[in-house]
Amino acid sequence: MKSILIIGLGRFGSYMAKKFAELGNDVMVMDSDEDRVNELLPYVTSAQIGDATKLSVLESLGVESYDLCVVCVGENFQSSLEATSLLKEAGAKWVLSRASTEIQAKFLLRNGADEVVFAEKQMAEKLAVRYSADNIFDYIQLTPEYAIYEIPTPRGWEGKTIREKNIRAKYNLNILAVKHGDKIDPLPSAEYAFDAKARLIVMCRKADIERVTK
Repeated sequence: MKSILIIGLGRFGSYMAKKFAELGNDVMVMDSDEDRVNELLPYVTSAQIGDATKLSVLESLGVESYDLCVVCVGENFQSSLEATSLLKEAGAKWVLSRASTEIQAKFLLRNGADEVVFAEKQMAEKLAVRYSADNIFDYIQLTPEYAIYEIPTPRGWEGKTIREKNIRAKYNLNILAVKHGDKIDPLPSAEYAFDAKARLIVMCRKADIERVTK
């Protein structure tokens, strides 16, 4: 369990706060809008109405005690920049800030952000990859070259083992897990026989995934 402070309760911040709490983390949220704060209160550990562009407010929260501080202010970039900078000044261990453009990201990183997230851009890219092919159910980018994909068992693999198909050498991919409904079996052995109803969680280069999803 981690202690997390989330500043800014628009759609992105609210979704993130609920998910962090659902995963069992200790979540504190803050926004200047009382209605937004009250709406999130049932889902999180604690909530406070406040202005994150004031150092005294952040210091009163004890930001240095949180494992992660997330700045989700999306409407006003100046406020996001100030909050990011002040969090570091107040002793925050790790600051994750939301950006909409590359220029915003550069300013945030120069002014205290340890990492920047492009929420809309990253989701758009993920959906584009997923829906550009008929046989990709999910996708996680690791590097510009490599990614993890959830795919159906390719035709012709049914009943064959990983060893028989010589998966790594022939297709340049690693099978990380086999998924049957909601059940996941990690790291199948070379003797695993492919099931037509199963999905595969694989890691490979983007250039190689098309060979098994066509």
